[in-house]
Amino acid sequence: MALMLKGARLIDPQVGLDEVADILIRDGVIVEIGHDLEMPKGVERDLSGKIITPGLVDIHVHFRDPGFEEKEDIISGSRAAAHGGFTAVCPMPNTKPVIDNAVGVEYVKSRAKDAKCRIILCGACTKDLAGQVLSDMGDMHASGVKAFSDDGRGIQDAGMMRRVMEYASQFDAPIMLHCQDDSLVGDGQVNEGAASTRLGMIGWPAVGEEAEIERDILLCRLTGAPIHIQHITTARGLDMVRAAKAEGLPVTCEVTPHHLFLTEDDITDQYQTSLKVNPPLRTADDAVALVEGVVDGTIDAIVTDHAPHTDWEKDRPFEQAPFGMVGLETSVGLVLTKLVDTGIIDYARMIELMAVAPREILGLEPVKLEAGSVADLTVIDPDVSWTVSRDDFYSKSGNSGFLGWSLKGRASDVYVGGYSTMEEGVVVD
Repeated sequence: MALMLKGARLIDPQVGLDEVADILIRDGVIVEIGHDLEMPKGVERDLSGKIITPGLVDIHVHFRDPGFEEKEDIISGSRAAAHGGFTAVCPMPNTKPVIDNAVGVEYVKSRAKDAKCRIILCGACTKDLAGQVLSDMGDMHASGVKAFSDDGRGIQDAGMMRRVMEYASQFDAPIMLHCQDDSLVGDGQVNEGAASTRLGMIGWPAVGEEAEIERDILLCRLTGAPIHIQHITTARGLDMVRAAKAEGLPVTCEVTPHHLFLTEDDITDQYQTSLKVNPPLRTADDAVALVEGVVDGTIDAIVTDHAPHTDWEKDRPFEQAPFGMVGLETSVGLVLTKLVDTGIIDYARMIELMAVAPREILGLEPVKLEAGSVADLTVIDPDVSWTVSRDDFYSKSGNSGFLGWSLKGRASDVYVGGYSTMEEGVVVD
């Protein structure tokens, strides 16, 4: 099949490209990029006024499949991903049962055949996320796993964390780390400090995150294993990563839009459970530091930590409601509105954060706007204005902390291997 995408602005910092041009695609691969291209037969689309980037990738999502499909499943999650502009996502293995063996991996692979985006496989570090016994990492890697994570529960024992790093090193697969010291965090609900005092809730101290970031950087130095700090939230934690990078250690990190654009001050009463996330929303100073980390390169990737829950779960009192919010369908609009349109970063930096670095972190083949590259592409309409509404979501869940926000810019079309998974804002069935 031949496909011609005409007249869009093509941006790819990997190849120094930023110009209006055409893309010719055949059999899922970019054949040619140029001006006034022609093809004898095929589908042609006029994308004038829009922007084409290498396909966006989210390396931190929760699809709840198997075990919690009432919240989300691989198919519904992939539809939400396509609607958000993503060509690939990496679901975390904290399902029920946990993806801690090759059988679980094969289940995900079987479900992924019908997904609307590529599903990157991730396996647990330890059996049942219990932090006691190593998972079947070798078998899972042989089945296609690209990374390992006990996301949702930090590995508490330093000796076990060292063994995980040493074992994973032989596969050249990064460990994606949920840094949380349970002895410090305890039953924390919101950031410890002004928010916990004002709301009368148990505080979640920043040091509960920072202590494990420091520990895991030390173990990275010891083992040489590549590590990836998930959903970083504090200025001090970011300084630790910055220092580790300066030392040359194989350390990367990610941030979510909700930790960039929301703070503890946004939680004004005990009923805003959509703002209950793990780790919690931090201070305004922390948010400023995170934005600086996005600008200066300390932060490698923007991810969503898409964490769907049912209405009845989130409708419970704050202390009883689960942690997490959905994010796949708002991420691009938030980044465009809050970072790109304000001039804090440009499109090239956005693409590095949301398309290039995520692939590099997981050791995936790069996708570039050049001949010979697979045609995984995201098309962005930079001018469309829209309001975040649950009625607009393809996700099964609507627990977003951004409902009602007015945004400018969003993905309009998505191509995976040259085939459209979304056209003009509608996911293709």
